[in-house]
Amino acid sequence: MLASEQASACERNHRANKDFSLRLLSLESCSTFRQACISLSEVLWHSMDLTSSQHNHLQNELIRKLERPEGEKEDEQIVAEIMRRRFFPAFITYKAWEGFHFAGHEIRITEATDCYGAVVWPSALVLCYFLETNSKKYNLVDKNVIEIGAGTGLVSIVASLLGALVTATDLPELLGNLQHNVLQNTKLKCKHKPHVKELSWGIDLEKNFPRSSCHFDYIMAADVVYNHPFLDELLLTFDHLCKNDTVILWAMKFRLDKENQFVGRFQALFDLEVISNFPSLNITLYKAMRKGRMKARPSKLMV
Repeated sequence: MLASEQASACERNHRANKDFSLRLLSLESCSTFRQACISLSEVLWHSMDLTSSQHNHLQNELIRKLERPEGEKEDEQIVAEIMRRRFFPAFITYKAWEGFHFAGHEIRITEATDCYGAVVWPSALVLCYFLETNSKKYNLVDKNVIEIGAGTGLVSIVASLLGALVTATDLPELLGNLQHNVLQNTKLKCKHKPHVKELSWGIDLEKNFPRSSCHFDYIMAADVVYNHPFLDELLLTFDHLCKNDTVILWAMKFRLDKENQFVGRFQALFDLEVISNFPSLNITLYKAMRKGRMKARPSKLMV
């Protein structure tokens, strides 16, 4: 790039940043400014090493969220509470980790920022918070739970701490970090020892999870639907693992129209119910059960 072009680009960035700052200052008098900034930490969470265009996108996202009408900010307090569950090391450590407070325990999660599956995404926090705050209605004690796309294992760890017998699954290249996190955060703390198992969506499902012997009370998934080429295999995996009385708890962040299309296809097989919605994070929490299931006795419907 020529020197004149570089100078012009710097000047444009300077003007954009100045305008961004002035718009923020104009919003500081809002009573919800602090809570909105806390909830927006999700947007800025993984913003290191981004391109200039990505930084501009994040700035626009911040402005958009802070300028929402008051009536659209009803979830801000809950989102702020969820984000307050996070903590970070006081000093620089050899391995990157994040801490979380759930189910009465301090959980430390080792991450790998070069891999999508080894990062704690906000949908996982939303699902963990829901499980903890709704532990009476969704009682996990002695329940058989499988998490698909477990990633760092946070949801599986929280489910284990809440008393479930958990199988945490993901791709083979993620199992080492997943096993480490699950073991260090559940050892001698849980009623049931959690298991970590390979699950590549749509591959060898009957061999590794035979329908005749595998029964799960709950299937959990956080942020498994995004712009990847394995959505058909994901739907096949949901279909294979889900029995008539299995409950799916699925936290989903909407990004592109492809996600909406998947939801439509998912509804062809499952009855889908929105149980929580977080507009500021663009995350929806669903409960789903298989269509056409036989009606069970009321006692068996208690979840």
